[in-house]
Amino acid sequence: MTPAQLSASALADAVPPADLSPEGRALWFTRRGDWEQAHLIDQNTETPTGAWIHALLHLIEGDLSNARDWFIEAGEVLK
Repeated sequence: MTPAQLSASALADAVPPADLSPEGRALWFTRRGDWEQAHLIDQNTETPTGAWIHALLHLIEGDLSNARDWFIEAGEVLK
């Protein structure tokens, strides 16, 4: 699924596609504006991509310190 398809699905469909990875499901709910569900899904994802999504969620929340920690966990080099 392309990013555009994921975005369109999140805006049009009631439930995410069954074949999405946990990371994809977290992004799907993020696009829908359901921060709580996205965060719940992503808390159980232990991959660099999952850590990056977790950082994004904390940026959306406004928790910059926590976001920074998750970006580091994802392997990002921060200044």
